[in-house]
Amino acid sequence: MSLPHAILTALLERPSSGLELTRRFDRSIGYFWSATHQQIYRELGKLEQRGLIRALPSERPARGQKKEFEVLPAGRAELAEWASREQESKPIRDALLLRLRAAAVVGRTGLDDELRRHLAVHRRQLAEYEAIESRDFAAAADPEDRLRRLVLRAGIGLETFWVAWLEEALAEVGDMGDAEGMGDAGADDTEAGGRPGE
Repeated sequence: MSLPHAILTALLERPSSGLELTRRFDRSIGYFWSATHQQIYRELGKLEQRGLIRALPSERPARGQKKEFEVLPAGRAELAEWASREQESKPIRDALLLRLRAAAVVGRTGLDDELRRHLAVHRRQLAEYEAIESRDFAAAADPEDRLRRLVLRAGIGLETFWVAWLEEALAEVGDMGDAEGMGDAGADDTEAGGRPGE
């Protein structure tokens, strides 16, 4: 997904000012596509220049008043065309996984603490997603809400995976004992292969 399409999606759901958009990103879209306040405002300007959105007319124009934006037909067409395109799946790219690979050759110092920290983060996120599902999607009946709930379920599934995997990783590292694990730094790279666990 690209930021322009995330903004078009949000504005089609509800016309908003830049400030409202940043708050909505913090509460919902930002869970799977984050953006800073500056990035959102910059993108709003570009979308407006391209004729994909427009500022809603204000009844009482005033200096410093927040402009609300809505999507124009060209913006809806752009989003529909993008949504119908084939999307490439992205491989996992996570620094924690690289950290485990590095620990195999330089030692495990601090690794269990880092795993516990990540586990606490993922448990909190999972609890937050589950609370959102109970609060907002307990009786999701219309197609729009059912699709939004599917996005949330993806988040719940990912967090459930990370919690289970981190618990497994902590148990595995705990079983290694107190001895500092040092891999063979001079091992033949051809034996390492390209697979995650080798």
